[in-house]
Amino acid sequence: MRMRINPYKPGMWHRTVLRQGLMSSFASISLPAPLTRALEVLAFTEMTPVQAHALPPLLLGHDVIAQARTGSGKTVAFGLALLAGIDGNLKHVHSLVLCPTRELADQVSAELRRLGRFIPSLRIVTLCGGVPVREQTPSLQQTPQIIVGTPGRLNDHLERGTLDLSQLNVLVLDEADRMLDMGFFDAISAVVEQTPAARQTMLFSATFPTAIRTLSRKLQHNPVEVTVDTEAPVAEIVQTFFEVEAGAKMDALVALLQQHRPESVLVFCHTRNDTRDVAESLTRQGYDALALHGELDQRDRDEVLLRFNHGSCRVLVATDVAARGLDIKGLALVIAYELPVRTDVHIHRIGRTGRAGRTGLALSLCSPNERERAAALEQEQGGPVTWGKLPPLKQDDRPTPVPVVTFLLDGGRRDKLRPGDILGALTSETALPGDAVGKIDVQPDRSYVSIKRPQVGAVDAIEKLRVKKRSFRIARLRQ
Repeated sequence: MRMRINPYKPGMWHRTVLRQGLMSSFASISLPAPLTRALEVLAFTEMTPVQAHALPPLLLGHDVIAQARTGSGKTVAFGLALLAGIDGNLKHVHSLVLCPTRELADQVSAELRRLGRFIPSLRIVTLCGGVPVREQTPSLQQTPQIIVGTPGRLNDHLERGTLDLSQLNVLVLDEADRMLDMGFFDAISAVVEQTPAARQTMLFSATFPTAIRTLSRKLQHNPVEVTVDTEAPVAEIVQTFFEVEAGAKMDALVALLQQHRPESVLVFCHTRNDTRDVAESLTRQGYDALALHGELDQRDRDEVLLRFNHGSCRVLVATDVAARGLDIKGLALVIAYELPVRTDVHIHRIGRTGRAGRTGLALSLCSPNERERAAALEQEQGGPVTWGKLPPLKQDDRPTPVPVVTFLLDGGRRDKLRPGDILGALTSETALPGDAVGKIDVQPDRSYVSIKRPQVGAVDAIEKLRVKKRSFRIARLRQ
C-alpha cells in the first residue's frame, strides 16, 4: 500500500529545507542499515540539492516530479528511495526505471548496484536493445527486484509474457523529457498500463515543457514538485557567442579548436547529416573526430562513446537526441555549431561541462539568421550574452594527436576474461610496461584496451594475444 503521511502542498517541503537548512547530510535521514553502510563505503556524506529536496518526500511514499540536470545526483536520490523498500526475499518486480537510452540505463544500473551492494540477494536486470530479446529472457526466470530499461525493449518482453509488472511498487521515469522527444510516449503508456494504479511514481526531467506536465498529470497523484540546479550552469560555465556566416562555421570551429586545444570537446549539431559532415571535415584536417547520431547501430554507438571516454577520440560531434543521457566525466569544452531553437536545450547542452566544482567553457557559433535564438537566451537568463571575436584560422597549425589508441580484443566475459588477465597478457607477451596500458573495458563477447600512443607499435606487431591459454585476435578499433 502506498504511504501518504502528512500531506502538504507541492513546493512547501523544499522551501522549508532551504530556509532552515534541514537534512543536508545523509546522516540526517533514516535509511536501512545496508544503504547507510553503502553510503559510508562510497564516502557519500553531504546531499546534493536534488537529493536533499527529493529524498524526504520520496521516502514517505509521495510521488515526486523533479527538475534536475544530468550530473546533479538524481540517480542516488531515486535509487536510495526505491532500494529502501527492497529486501532479498521479494519474489516480484518491485521497481522499474525507464530510461531513454541504453547508455543511461547502464549507468543507472551500475549506480543502483553500488548503492545496493549490501542488500542480500539483490537482483537488478537491465533490458535494452542491442541484443536479441531471447538472450535476455534467462535473466528474468529468477525474478529480479529491480529492472532498468528502455520503453521499446520492455514492451517486447511484456508482449512475449517474459516480464510481469502486475505487482510493481515503484515506477521511475528518468530523463523523461528526452524520452518524449524521442517519441516514446506511446511505448511508455503501454508499459504503464501493465503496472498497478497503486504505485509510487517518480518523474525526473532536465526540463518541464508542457508535455512533461501532461505526462505527470496522467501518471502521478498529487506529486511534490522539486526544482533545483536550474541556475547551476550559469554560475559554473563561461559562455561566449561568436557571430559568423553559416558558410564559414567550419573554419570558425577549427579556429576555436586551435585556440583552446581541448583534451575533449562535444560539438552539437541539429541533424545527423550535419554531425557526419562536421566530423568528416574535422577528420580530413587531422582531428580525431567521431559522429554520434540516431542512425548508428548499438555496437557502433557503444564504440564511439567508448573511444571518446578512453581518450582515443578528442572530438565528439553529436545531435541533442543522441547525446542525451550521456554522463561524460571531465568534459573540457562544449561548442554549439548551431544554436538550438529551444532555450532549455541550450541550457542542457552547456550543462555537460563545468561539473564536479570545475569551471566549464561553452562556445556558440551564431549565424545572422540565428540571432533571434540568441535573443531568446538573453531573455531567458535575464541579461545579455557575451559576444566574442573569433581567433584567426592558422592554416599550418596541426592538431595534437590523441594520447592513447583503443584496441579491440575478440574475447570477453563469456570467455572468463577479466581486466587483470588482459593486462597480464599484454605486459608478458609484448614487454609493455604496466603504465602503458590505460582503460580496459570487458564486455560479454569483446574487450577494449587503451594503449598509450608511444607504445602502440608493440601491440600493432601482434595479431593475436594469448590470454588464459587461449588466443584472441587483437587490432586497432577503427570507425
